[in-house]
Amino acid sequence: MDKLYIFGVPIHRVTMIEAVEILKGYLKEDRIHIVATPNAEIIMMAQKDEEYKKILNETDLNVPDGSGVVFASKVFNKPLKERVAGFDLMMEFVKWASHKDVSIYLLGAKPEVVEKAQSNLKNLYPSLKIVGFHHGYFNEKEEENIIEDINKRAAQVLFVALGAPKQEKWIYKNKEKLKVKIAMGVGGSFDVIAGKAKRAPEIYRKLGLEWLYRLIQEPWRYKRMSALPKFAFKVLLSKLRKNNF
Repeated sequence: MDKLYIFGVPIHRVTMIEAVEILKGYLKEDRIHIVATPNAEIIMMAQKDEEYKKILNETDLNVPDGSGVVFASKVFNKPLKERVAGFDLMMEFVKWASHKDVSIYLLGAKPEVVEKAQSNLKNLYPSLKIVGFHHGYFNEKEEENIIEDINKRAAQVLFVALGAPKQEKWIYKNKEKLKVKIAMGVGGSFDVIAGKAKRAPEIYRKLGLEWLYRLIQEPWRYKRMSALPKFAFKVLLSKLRKNNF
């Protein structure tokens, strides 16, 4: 797949349809495939965390999650095809998987959130095969039991909602132990599915202002949100200096 490197983080040039097809293909291969969803915030995290950047360079698929990433590609006249939000990719894949014999495991979020998320997914897609779930508040001693449970239940797909960069680091650390075929970090997706958090209205998403909606809804996130203007400034400064990413 064609990639665009943004400040050392590879982003694959894929559409939503293409990304779903790639995930389907991963199910045919007998090994784990790690899927990440880099946005501007994640790319900025990677600038200060070499371990995280290394992991993002070794994943199998990095979809362009976030209008900031698409903006950066256009500034450098290397436009990505479209934004592929991690939440939307998860839900598109789940919709397809509900018609197939694909086993899914949910890991992460608070106990009541992950339980409600799996319940809502089952209500939405009654034939969806969720073989297990576990909250994200576990210690290292419990970790081995969780991995054993995931493998024992023969999960093919593992959605991990521990937040970035923790979720990608956890997957990468345990990639040799996990017997799943797809492991994907999905951030706060379980909270949205469970109804504990709201996605931005479509008009915000179309205008690339989902970050603004989230800031209005959760003003305490302002420190994390500060990564967005820093990213935009870094992109424009690189352009002015005629540097590549």
